[in-house]
Formats: sequence, structure tokens, C-alpha cells
Amino acid sequence: MGLDAQAKDFLLFLEYEKRYSRHTLKNYGIDLSEWLAYSKKHPQDSKGYLKHLYDQKFSRASVSRKLSALRSFYDYLMQLGLIGANPFAGLRSPKSSHLLPSYLYEDEMAALFESLPRDNPLAIRNYAILELLYGTGIRVSECVGLKLSQLDLGSNALLVHGKGGKDRYIPLGEFTLQPLEAYLVGARPSLLKKSGEETDTLFLNRLGKPLTDRGVRFILKSMIQKTGQAMKLSPHKIRHSFATHLLNGGADLRAVQELLGHDHLSSTQIYTHISEERMTRAYDSAHPRARISPK
Repeated sequence: MGLDAQAKDFLLFLEYEKRYSRHTLKNYGIDLSEWLAYSKKHPQDSKGYLKHLYDQKFSRASVSRKLSALRSFYDYLMQLGLIGANPFAGLRSPKSSHLLPSYLYEDEMAALFESLPRDNPLAIRNYAILELLYGTGIRVSECVGLKLSQLDLGSNALLVHGKGGKDRYIPLGEFTLQPLEAYLVGARPSLLKKSGEETDTLFLNRLGKPLTDRGVRFILKSMIQKTGQAMKLSPHKIRHSFATHLLNGGADLRAVQELLGHDHLSSTQIYTHISEERMTRAYDSAHPRARISPK
């Protein structure tokens, strides 16, 4: 079996065993294809490939992701006993630029919610999606993968199937519950009629089919365009806002880690840096003895 076939098996393994999102699978597929095309001319030249990526002006984040994908692929082949060594094991990923994740302030989120209409099925659905993303911090892949059975409105909880097949329960607050109930009663049935097909997927598109992550991104972009607000909105930015606002409100870091579905606390600690940065700015601008005035 050649590397091309092994790469396809690896992607199937990630999809069905590890339950990776479609977005991640797409990126891994691109990363593997690019490497396989390069390695046909330069077999097993991992160091040369790293230089090739830099020559192509890929960002540090992209290079790091590509190396991670290829390490995982060759680790997979090693576990199957197909190879004896991972050619990417000794390559260091580029250092992160330490850019803090972008997020919205609480008053910006409040203004966004107030600006949104809820006068038709699609508007009701869109409002429910935004409330759910902000009220739970779930990933867009987790959002579009939700089934009706994962909602427990009686217990005010949501069962989320996360990365790597790991499940977690997230509480649903009143601000999230009400739009969800409005969508289930006043919008989803009419959308479902459009397709004439039964599905237990929670969120449906305008044709009554399951909504995709690309569809959610389009919805969020349209929200901003219609309100005329000068900001960028994405599922990940809402997730960052969820975590930042929790920590600003005094939430425990471990609890935020569980809610986000992070495997490692280090992934969650980036949000403490955001809070510290915000506190520093507030102190510098407000406290009379924060800075020494120039003479």
C-alpha cells in the first residue's frame, strides 16, 4: 500500500475513531496532499520540506499545524508497524507569535443581541445559534453536529460530543434556553417542512437540511453586515469571548477548561493573559499613581 492510500486510511481513522471536525479533516487532507506531492520529488526529506514551507511564506501557525499533521500521520504508521521511525519527530515547530485571541467586550455582545430581529424562522434560528455559541462556548463543529437528543431542557443541560470522542455536559442559562425553545417551537418545524425529510439534527438551513459549519460562518458574517457594526464575528471569536467573560467574572480556570473541552490546562491559560492585559490597561488609565507624569 502506497503513502496515498495510507493517507486516506489515516483521514478515515481521524474521522471515525477520533471524531475530528470536517474543518480539521479538510486541513489535514491539504497538509498531507502537499507533503505527498513534495516527497515524490524529494523522498523523506522532512528538513527540506520545512525550508520549502518557509520559502512559500506560510505563517508560523500554518507551518506548526502542517508539521503537527505530518507527525500524527507518521505516528499512525508507526503504530501500525508500517515504518520504524517518524521523519518529522525531530523537527521543531516554529515558536508561537503569542498573539492573544481576539474577543468581544460584554457590551459589544449585548449590543449585537439587541440589534438582531426575531420576526421570521431564519431570524429566530440565527438568534438561537448566537445565544448557544456565546452561552456555552462550544466549537462550531460541535454546534452543527448537535442532535435533538443532546438537548436536556428539563435539566437545563447540553451534552456535547467533543474532539477525540470526549463528551461533556454544559449547563444552559436562561438567556440560552429561551431562544432555543423559541427555535424548536416556532422555527424548526417550518424549516423541516422545506425538505420533507426527517432529521434529528438540531439546526437546519433554509432548505430544511442540516446546517454546516460554513453555513454558521456565513450567518455570523451576515449578522454584522445587516446591523452595520464595524466588527468581525466568527465562531471562534465568540468562543474566546465566552471564556474571557467567564474569567473576568471570577470563574475558576479548571471549570472553564471543562466547559471548553480542553485536554490541557495550558490551552485555557491563554485567557488569563487576556484578563490580566485588560486589568493592566484599566489600572494604567484609571489609577492616579499608575504612571509617573513627565516633568
